[in-house]
Amino acid sequence: MDLNQLRNFSIIAHIDHGKSTLADRFLLETGAISQREFHDQFLDDMELERERGITIKARAVRIRYRDYFLNLIDTPGHVDFTYEVSKSLSACEGVLLLVDAAQGVEAQTVTNYYLARERHLKTIPIITKIDLANADVPHVRHEIAQMLQIKEEEILTVSAKRGEGITTILDTIIERVPPPKGDLKAPLKALIFDSRYDSYKGVITYVRVVEGRVRHGEKVRLIQADHIYEVMELGVFTPHEKSVSELAVGEVGYLTANIKDVSHVHIGDTVTNADRPAEKPLPGYEPVKPMVFCGLYPVNAKDYSSLRDALAKLKLNDASFVYEPETSASLGFGFRAGFLGLLHMDVIRERLEREFDLALLVTAPNVVYRVVETNKSVMFLDNPTNLPPPNHIASFEEPYIDARLLIPASSLGAVMKLCQDRRGIYVSTEYIDANRAMLIYQMPFAEIVLDFYDKIKSLTSGYGSLNYEFIGFQPSDLVKMDILINGQPVDALSLITVRQKAYHRGRSLVEKLKEVIPRQLFEVVIQAAIGSKIIARDSLRPLGKNVTAKCYGGDITRKRKLWEKQKAGKKRMKRIGKIDLPQEAFMTILEVE
Repeated sequence: MDLNQLRNFSIIAHIDHGKSTLADRFLLETGAISQREFHDQFLDDMELERERGITIKARAVRIRYRDYFLNLIDTPGHVDFTYEVSKSLSACEGVLLLVDAAQGVEAQTVTNYYLARERHLKTIPIITKIDLANADVPHVRHEIAQMLQIKEEEILTVSAKRGEGITTILDTIIERVPPPKGDLKAPLKALIFDSRYDSYKGVITYVRVVEGRVRHGEKVRLIQADHIYEVMELGVFTPHEKSVSELAVGEVGYLTANIKDVSHVHIGDTVTNADRPAEKPLPGYEPVKPMVFCGLYPVNAKDYSSLRDALAKLKLNDASFVYEPETSASLGFGFRAGFLGLLHMDVIRERLEREFDLALLVTAPNVVYRVVETNKSVMFLDNPTNLPPPNHIASFEEPYIDARLLIPASSLGAVMKLCQDRRGIYVSTEYIDANRAMLIYQMPFAEIVLDFYDKIKSLTSGYGSLNYEFIGFQPSDLVKMDILINGQPVDALSLITVRQKAYHRGRSLVEKLKEVIPRQLFEVVIQAAIGSKIIARDSLRPLGKNVTAKCYGGDITRKRKLWEKQKAGKKRMKRIGKIDLPQEAFMTILEVE
């Protein structure tokens, strides 16, 4: 195939600015799918994506327009899935940057634009949803030009819902996006930008060929894993899988080689020819840094090996989460898993339950802390139970982020108060126009991880948006809070909190746990403690049984005897009784104000 007939591009935007709708319309307009096959969110083939109305996984598809082959990669918009966007951009030469005609430039729009600029990709700005009643195209055009330093005449407009402006965009892609570069005769270099597991074919790797070509039946080597395999199938997505005899330089497609061991495939690895290997691998991707950690435990201990296999297969499809085995005194064997954010954690949990039919206990999420011990050694703490004793700690630091909030000017006071309540350090306010402002705060990541985004949406009537980036660790007055049930600490409920908020947090947590823990035949005492100091306490009254119901009249000593016997029995049960904590008990920490 002539390289001049190829174009590789990605669609990037803030969440819910119309990426998937535009991708669907491209497929329909170019005849890749028929009107009969067409449905909303066609490329979002995961049930979870369609239910939530968001894109979780980037999807690649090849479409034919005029005499050109266009490789389109649709990407997610939520801040938790920025890693998916950066992976996709490395397989492209150009991007379509979408901006909603009613909402204008949002925080994630700016972030994604700079991701594309860092990679020197040709950007085509497009105003979408121009058919909306509250669309303000001239204002949004001016906003894009001012905030992103883009010429107004370069900005296109489209209504993907009605199909207006689709051919103009396709023509502009051919004109503005450069064709891929590479030497067809050079040794094969193909970048693995995604992969998934198929029970019949083994690992299916999604590749972008950067140099050379790969043919069916050839032997290829995965450089990082250092394993050689024979190519069983090559193909492209049209959007359905379509087998081809070879993939040449500049093309995007998939490759199967009967790879059964999922640990051999790494996102960002280079595939090369086994007989004529490349001298150097491709740069690949920067390793992702998880921001939120939680424990994943099977409800049934027998499912541990199934959970281990499921996590390995899921990591293949989502390289942005990490996991390692851990043991809990109260929950048994499980895994400590790291995620990019709370939505990412929720999606992984739901995928494990749906796709692998697992019943899971998920512990409360926490961020990574940096602990400098008195012997000068540094540890990164992702599990509160591993915290050294206080007399061994020289400094205790928590992660801070640069939070950029794009909000209506009318909500400025309420949002600033929220940021200050969450220990935010004010940096600056920039007015974009008379109605919108960008607030910049430095904040502890632990303060925004749970419900901060929801609060912003609530205070700004849905018009606020948030984007953040990690800036480092800063010392804080932090303490470890333990939850005790009948005097026994439950390690899975331990958490790190700021000392000044510890009493309020402990009180709220104990009250909430009292609501979700089922009553027993004996008294259940719930306590929150810092070290040996109890800061909050409450108890669940035992279930009552009328042991004197059969006594009619007679001497009171008979009733007293039965009551004493019942009391002694309850005391003994409290000593040896085991309480099975429901899932709600672990998720309670999320709901505590």
